[in-house]
Amino acid sequence: MKLLQRLILAAGLALALPAGISFAQSQATTEGSPQMNLQRTRLTAGMHLIDAQVAQTNDQRMTGLMHRKDMPPNEGMLFVFEQPSQQCFWMKNTLIPLTAAFIADDGTIVNLVDMKPQSLDSHCSEKPVRYVLEMNKGWFERKGLKAGFKLGGPIFAARR
Repeated sequence: MKLLQRLILAAGLALALPAGISFAQSQATTEGSPQMNLQRTRLTAGMHLIDAQVAQTNDQRMTGLMHRKDMPPNEGMLFVFEQPSQQCFWMKNTLIPLTAAFIADDGTIVNLVDMKPQSLDSHCSEKPVRYVLEMNKGWFERKGLKAGFKLGGPIFAARR
């Protein structure tokens, strides 16, 4: 779906996940179909639980949530990059409206952006981040979560 990282990172970096976190490779998707079999991780946002698919390889990140017609309310996709950098996303071939949370290594939300389906508009992090969490549009707002809020989960704990 999105994931147009400033043309620089799209070169395909191998992902080094933090020690103690092991995510298996996903099964390849056929072009035009959503990737539904990625490994998952649990994240917390205060008392709220998030079931996040983990996009960790370049191919997984490039496909993201493309071609999905819907997504359960507390499900999202966590994009994991090798190192912090300015991350930019777009919504080509993405059918559902999303909000992207750009997240620092410790789980702190740097900024949030709402993204319109099937748009080539670029939405970027305000500073270098390693993680981006996409949820259904408005999820963060409905939960009262803003920039500065710290998400929890084993992936963030391993980076502290």
